[in-house]
Amino acid sequence: MFRKFLKRLPKEDGRSAMDWEEYYMELTLHKWTQSEKVLLEELVSPVPELFRDVAKQRIASKIGELSIQKQEELITRSTLIEGYILATPKRDHTYLRKKLQENNIDTTPYEPYFLQSKDSYRENWQEKYKKKKS
Repeated sequence: MFRKFLKRLPKEDGRSAMDWEEYYMELTLHKWTQSEKVLLEELVSPVPELFRDVAKQRIASKIGELSIQKQEELITRSTLIEGYILATPKRDHTYLRKKLQENNIDTTPYEPYFLQSKDSYRENWQEKYKKKKS
């Protein structure tokens, strides 16, 4: 609950992280084909059920954002996998790789995205935390 509260706080641009997620979801809702929806459901299945809806929204919004940047008419499997990788922290990549293998999807073309993905925590988070406390 606390994380959801933090995601609702406005950033420098006046919009919160959840506002942007909802924006990209609404903007790209029509781009999802049934097969991509099924694949997304399959990939988020290892996420505990309690957190699955929140994770799915976050991941789908990142996929939508990428789709807009690529100016795609429909969300492709490649964009879906790329967005999923970039939206998940590195600690979850083991589960993602396993799910992709179960679905007979080769991860070789996506290796650069695994390297781009965020770590579990922001860079210099300890320094920023100390500055806020003082």
